[in-house]
Amino acid sequence: MREAGYVTMLDPLQNVLGRRMGGLLYFPALMGETFWSAAILSALGSTLAVILNINNTASILVSAGIAVIYTFLGGLYSVAYTDVVQFFCIFLGLWLAVPFCVMNEAVGSLALNETNWLGSMEPASPEWGLWVDFWLLLICGGIPWQVYFQRVLSCKTPKQAQMLSFSASFGCIISAVPACIIGAVALAADWSHTSFGHTPMGYESKLVLPLVMKNFTPEWVSLIGLGAVSAAVMSSADSSILSASSMFARNIYKNVFRQKASDQEVIWVLRASMVMVASIACTIGIVIHSIYYLFKLCGDLVYVILFPQLLMVVHCRHYVNTYGSFMAFWIGLLVRILGGEPQIGVPATIHYPLYDEATGQQNFPFRTASMLISFTSLVVFSAIAKFTFTRGLLPARFDVCNCFDLEHTKNNKSEELTTRTLSCVDQPGSPEEVVSLLNSAEKTLTPAIKEEA
Repeated sequence: MREAGYVTMLDPLQNVLGRRMGGLLYFPALMGETFWSAAILSALGSTLAVILNINNTASILVSAGIAVIYTFLGGLYSVAYTDVVQFFCIFLGLWLAVPFCVMNEAVGSLALNETNWLGSMEPASPEWGLWVDFWLLLICGGIPWQVYFQRVLSCKTPKQAQMLSFSASFGCIISAVPACIIGAVALAADWSHTSFGHTPMGYESKLVLPLVMKNFTPEWVSLIGLGAVSAAVMSSADSSILSASSMFARNIYKNVFRQKASDQEVIWVLRASMVMVASIACTIGIVIHSIYYLFKLCGDLVYVILFPQLLMVVHCRHYVNTYGSFMAFWIGLLVRILGGEPQIGVPATIHYPLYDEATGQQNFPFRTASMLISFTSLVVFSAIAKFTFTRGLLPARFDVCNCFDLEHTKNNKSEELTTRTLSCVDQPGSPEEVVSLLNSAEKTLTPAIKEEA
């Protein structure tokens, strides 16, 4: 994608599938980025609520306002520079807090035989299907994100883009380790000896990281650690808001509605989009309390709809077209909605195997099944459309998406037969060959060329 000179993740989709189909595929990307922004703002609001002892809603609104203001003024430059600060802050701040958390008197042993902080499932448990479903969702559904591609596609060379991706994967693992340790500390700790007074439960679970730092580390370590988390989350919030807005400004507004829009006009549309995305993300972050659930939800439609489309467009573009993409979009969306989502009030219409009637939970990996159905629909309907038009089963005027250059194909065939027929006249072959060519010409060539032949 870097070699092709793309600017956003939607560029290859619009190049292969057309501007309007690429615009339709923007919506699952927008929903993913918006839920991701909501998760980030919710996490930041929780951190500030613990540090400053202010209301969670006010914390989220203030955080979003700050992120929008400096991204509004600085654009990608502000995002890039805060990313550098983010890396050092989160790495140093979290690792600094780990030894103090582990050695605190109120924290028990982290040995697995004493504190099962890994969790467990029975070998025959139906929840393994759900676990595998989310495992695949977080891996494959984590690929089609503009928040990642805006970094990769801004690299100077494709080689740098590759190195950035590989090094980032190791950086993610290293940065995740202290967060896992802090979570284990929270489970092993005796919270009755803290100012909080009890083990965080339910809604309070989202406060675990800042609460551990505040209650189990010295005050100066707590301030550094929580400041690091705040800086890191703020940086992620601005990049997510910017990525959703940049796709709208370039791929929707400019490519679909206003092809002749000036750069200044696009910039103002970008800024207005940032305010809109941030407002929606704030609302979701305030209403839905679980950060981890928001994190899973943000990748859902991206995994089911966008992943198979981007995969085929980048690697097998000749096997897909707009008709297949359109059908795959709606079939994938329909199947996913019918699978239900109990936490946001969407009942399950399709009860897959291992369905839990009591909780309304699908233990079958139905998200992966929905993705595979979407992928199959994309390939099959694209093949059907190609066969229908290229074999002449439908005339060219019905190709409303202009996916197939049928006139060009017909002209090429006519020219080839003309050349072969006229060369046969100049240098006659066997009578059978002449008759065969003339029969082909009778069906294909124009009247003038037939007469000449």
